[in-house]
Amino acid sequence: MKRLALLLAVLGALVAPAAAVAHPLGNFTVNRFSAVELSGNQVYVEYVLDLAEIPTFQDGDRVRRSGFATTIGHGLRLELDGRPAHLRVLASRAQYRPGAGGLRTLRFEAVFAADRTGSALEFRDLNFAGRIGWREVVVRAERGARVLSASVPAASASDELRSYPKDLLSEPLHISTAEAQAQPGSQPGVPPRLDGQTTGGHRGGSFEALIAEDDLSLGAIIVGLAIAAFWGAAHALTPGHGKAIIAGYLVGSRGKPRHAVLLGLIVTATHTAGVFALGFVTLLLSRFVVPERLYPWLTLLSGLLVVGVGASVLRGRLRHRREHAHSHDHEHGGYGRGGLLGVGVAAGLLPCPSALVVLLSAIALHRIGLGLALIVAFSVGLAATITGIGLVAVLARRAFGRLRLDGAFVRALPAVSALVILVVGIGITVKSLPAVL
Repeated sequence: MKRLALLLAVLGALVAPAAAVAHPLGNFTVNRFSAVELSGNQVYVEYVLDLAEIPTFQDGDRVRRSGFATTIGHGLRLELDGRPAHLRVLASRAQYRPGAGGLRTLRFEAVFAADRTGSALEFRDLNFAGRIGWREVVVRAERGARVLSASVPAASASDELRSYPKDLLSEPLHISTAEAQAQPGSQPGVPPRLDGQTTGGHRGGSFEALIAEDDLSLGAIIVGLAIAAFWGAAHALTPGHGKAIIAGYLVGSRGKPRHAVLLGLIVTATHTAGVFALGFVTLLLSRFVVPERLYPWLTLLSGLLVVGVGASVLRGRLRHRREHAHSHDHEHGGYGRGGLLGVGVAAGLLPCPSALVVLLSAIALHRIGLGLALIVAFSVGLAATITGIGLVAVLARRAFGRLRLDGAFVRALPAVSALVILVVGIGITVKSLPAVL
């Protein structure tokens, strides 16, 4: 019966679509919600934090400390009729919820009361300003108070970070300020209540779930490694990871099958090292370097590497055509090991967030050996797909080369493929610049 259950789990993992992240907005996100509420003759602020797996792993203990609500209050700016209002903590609560790979997410709620009232309102949330995630502010009124005009709506689009709209997951709200004109009421105010209604957590992907499996028998571990390799191979088919770049490079430089295999090995080593490096930053250097802020820089570095490789291959092909050389490596477009290394590093440079979740989960669950093995298996699967694409490109070029297609297209194909690499690299670089600058 146990073997049947294991077999069904394996089949389910292979058939079900892979979830890239457990939290709807990503494993790195710190999501914030503020509600400025005019209740009668009083002004309150309700504040909610929704921390995904990695911020919870880093900051969960700090968020749960008794004085954290006061810290949050210091990061809130509320002006009423042009004068700063002091916010006093009325209540606060932090609750863990299940996340991916045995990690947890965290929901923090707090209610503040302003020491004065007014009709002109300005609000700003400065907390976690450098972190990525959902940012939302609403202004609402009750018990005789009225909002005459406001720069933000009265209703939450995310149900106060409980249910994010699917059509906004790729471009989450980014609102941390509000202005409003209001008419206070005459009745005593009633503060918002912490009703404790939260979601039941977020389901992790099949890869992240492997680290939390209870069955650690040899057979289960072997099956887990096979599934991890499968998800790595599937992950390589998603956008990114330089598939077009690798194919173009092998065509443009007239690479051989062994070069495609070598590229796969470089991708495996780079991806695995990237996960370990980002894990090191997350564990030991997150006070100085926010891990998710490294991704734009890694993307920029990847783009610059691709530009360099594309320019090198294109220069070699143009020189080859000018000199009409037909011998050994020079005939093959100036094939260089530096270019091969650059393409492999560029393809594996961006570590998968799911792999980082597995690494952190392994540390939290004291299963470091299993976590490292799963990450290596994932990287091997990713590299297998990259290698396969490279082999297809090499064999396709050879097939075209045997055809008697007399024309400029076949002769120009290596130069065109090098130009494609260069254009893609420039696109990656330009796209990454706004997030870096």
